[in-house]
Amino acid sequence: ALGLHQIADFQEVLGEPTVALSKLRELCFSGECRGDRPGLGRGLRARRCPGLCRLARAVPWEITPWTAPAASLGEDLYSQFLKEMIIQPGIAKANLGVSREDVTLEDHPLNPNPDSRWNTYFKDNEVLLQIDKDVRRLYPDMAFFQRPTDYPCLLILDPQNEFETLRRRVEQTTLKSQTVARNRSGVTNVSSPLKSTPSSLSEYEVLPNGCEAHWEVVERILFIYAKLNPGIAYVQGMNEIVGPLYYTFATDPNSEWKEHAEADTFFCFTNLMAEIRDNFIKSLDDSQCGITYKMEKVYSTLKKKMWKVFLLLQDELENIKPQFFAFRWLTLLLSQEFLLPDVIRIWDSLFADDKRFDFLLLVCCAML
Repeated sequence: ALGLHQIADFQEVLGEPTVALSKLRELCFSGECRGDRPGLGRGLRARRCPGLCRLARAVPWEITPWTAPAASLGEDLYSQFLKEMIIQPGIAKANLGVSREDVTLEDHPLNPNPDSRWNTYFKDNEVLLQIDKDVRRLYPDMAFFQRPTDYPCLLILDPQNEFETLRRRVEQTTLKSQTVARNRSGVTNVSSPLKSTPSSLSEYEVLPNGCEAHWEVVERILFIYAKLNPGIAYVQGMNEIVGPLYYTFATDPNSEWKEHAEADTFFCFTNLMAEIRDNFIKSLDDSQCGITYKMEKVYSTLKKKMWKVFLLLQDELENIKPQFFAFRWLTLLLSQEFLLPDVIRIWDSLFADDKRFDFLLLVCCAML
């Protein structure tokens, strides 16, 4: 369990006028920020997570400490993203003066003009459908992401305005197939799309009004990221990167920190993607910063560190390519290879690594 002296070390570092990230990195890399004792390790991990996610960027090793009431320095900016990218484009009824004329002579649902708001809305829905499919099955062995969050987004779930949620957009976009049969009299029978198996219904179980599941928060984070980064948008697997980050913030024992979990996760995810986004861009696969080069580096590291294992994979097992396993390991930072608590522990060391993710290559070799 996390010892009292270890807790004191973290509290000392986090309590300084300027947080020394080099010291914080040293403590986290050694695994001293474990969450074995509820309310201690988890809280410390959530507090230092924004700092360590900044390690993915070329920033100074000193940052000003943050306080609980202002846990997310970008809370106002994130709220603005919600208004501009979710509320206004998909608005249903508004009394706040931010309405949109859905159909006009100039702009209507069949308008092929690229500048059409409707055109943009439908293209966004294509991305949203993929995100929705992925986040609904995020960590299926855990009930956490299916449970309602303690802090639903009141900006969107305001009952007085009935703003359209992303879940509602998906329900309106998805056309459910129906079985059509015609009998000998020419009467057409259309089966109800609601007659589904219990398993499929439970997957889409609707929470009471004013509530939203944790996976819906993750969906919102990914959708806003895709809107802000059209060059990469959304690629399958990004949900596996957001999941551990959001879980860390959303399970913080301090309610003042937990309340800002969505905005904190978004900005940490954005910083992290600035380092690993090349892994998700297909046109860069064969470049020196692409995923192919990194996969080959796994084998070159293995050849250098563990010659016998390298020979076994190359010769005796019919030349097994790193693409068969290393693509998922490197792209998703091992998030699908271990249980979530173990993933978070690995990420402690990964984000604290001063050699910019070279540690990940060593972990992959150790797994082999």
